[in-house]
Amino acid sequence: MKYILPLLLCLGIGAFFGRTLLTDDKEDEAVASNTSFPVNERKNKVTVDPNSNRREITPIKHIISEEEATIKLFEESAPSVVFITTSTVRQDYWSRNVTEIPAGNGSGFIWDKEGHIVTNYHVIEKADRAQVTLADQTTWDAELVGIEANKDLAILRIKAPAEKLKPIPVGSSYDLRVGQSVFAIGNPFGLDQTLTTGVISALGREIESIGGRPIRGVIQTDAAINPGNSGGPLIDSNGRLIGVNTMIYSPSGASAGIGFSISVDEVNWVVPDIIQYGEVRRPILGINLVAEQHTKRLKMDGALILDVVPSSPADKYGLRATEKDRRGNIVLGDLITQINDEKIATNADLFLALEKYSPGDTVSVQFIREDKTKSVDLVLGSKDDLSS
Repeated sequence: MKYILPLLLCLGIGAFFGRTLLTDDKEDEAVASNTSFPVNERKNKVTVDPNSNRREITPIKHIISEEEATIKLFEESAPSVVFITTSTVRQDYWSRNVTEIPAGNGSGFIWDKEGHIVTNYHVIEKADRAQVTLADQTTWDAELVGIEANKDLAILRIKAPAEKLKPIPVGSSYDLRVGQSVFAIGNPFGLDQTLTTGVISALGREIESIGGRPIRGVIQTDAAINPGNSGGPLIDSNGRLIGVNTMIYSPSGASAGIGFSISVDEVNWVVPDIIQYGEVRRPILGINLVAEQHTKRLKMDGALILDVVPSSPADKYGLRATEKDRRGNIVLGDLITQINDEKIATNADLFLALEKYSPGDTVSVQFIREDKTKSVDLVLGSKDDLSS
């Protein structure tokens, strides 16, 4: 009897809690059966902050020094790079109305505070009008100063205030090395101010100019160069101009990792003449030189002749080119070591020495042939001598 009361009490408590839990389950099932996805309303509406689903910005831990250097390089160099758009003028035969038709676009860079712009000749070749857009997005009509089709170079001029013009720093190309980091800035496919990076893949390459003549000493790079990059600068890690991007090798027309740039030493040779005369009037010997990385490897001081242009002064006075004998062995050409009293140790030395003379001047050329020092007095020519 004494156990009956506690037992009944336990049964009562259990029945009470069991009924309560069963009721809650049925209510939950009823709510669930009336709910679809997504849930926009609930039994008890809750106001949600719309910003509560935004992700927090992860803070930058650090930027490595290489990235900082590239960013700084672009920010300092970009103001020197311009966007060039060209157009042609067509007149309707019947109405005689004149229509301006877009012809293309390309890149260029500021050469000096006088507003001279360097670009490729093929960028403006078929154009009747050209406009130059600076980094500040101001656009200026450009006039053609002159061209050198055999080097695929052209000079434009804009009448912009000097304070808007930032000339690009100029480097050298005779001391470049394969594997050196390079950067290309331009306007590929019309996209404004684009930077691509890469390395020098090879030196001393040869490409054909629009004039049909070979351009030697060209820089090959794997930095992406696409249509619209033409005429833009190839710069080194110090932001100095080392080449002018001129073409790509690609069946598809897009970058395939093989791009070519005209060396800055050629540019520095051609541009001053075009600015002054509208054409190249520098005196020439009529030779092409072996790239300097090869002469350095052979431990040779001087300018080694690769080939001699027919009918040039060098050809008329008997200078010898590098060639192969019947067995396929390379026979080195003449190594120029002196012009008058000026010593020649590099290709650049020869270019600088010739700058002091004019076509028609007679100079003494000292050279080494088959380990013997020789000299010849010859009359310097001009590019007109080679036009025939």
